Amino acid sequence: MRFVADASVTLSWCFEDEATSWTDSLLDHLRNGDEIAVPAHWPTEISNGLLMGLRRKRILPDRPALFWDELAVLPIEVESPLSPDQVKAVLFLCQQHGLTAYDAAYLELAKRKRLPLAKLDSALLKAAPLENVALIAHP
Repeated sequence: MRFVADASVTLSWCFEDEATSWTDSLLDHLRNGDEIAVPAHWPTEISNGLLMGLRRKRILPDRPALFWDELAVLPIEVESPLSPDQVKAVLFLCQQHGLTAYDAAYLELAKRKRLPLAKLDSALLKAAPLENVALIAHP
């Protein structure tokens, strides 16, 4: 299976207090042949989440580099930067559903590639079905 996973799902694999059986199962699926697609801003968003974790002393100083090593061996396809038409689609989704540009980029990618979406954010979970984007069900 191939799906879109947002930064909140990915970061749950680093922060034990954010992990759930559902997010752990997604990681297991990746380790066993599934693939994820992510928008071009994903590496920056992940890095920012790790930096915030460091600043808040939620993780040890060596954890960000180790986590990136762990991510590097997973089948994660980082998309190219958005085209002008894709940016317009993201902006439209923001306006339609009150999403941030970051979240709308995940929705736009899932919609464009016709992939299911794995997401923890409630606003995006509400918007996805309205855009005919399948969600990977929480248990």
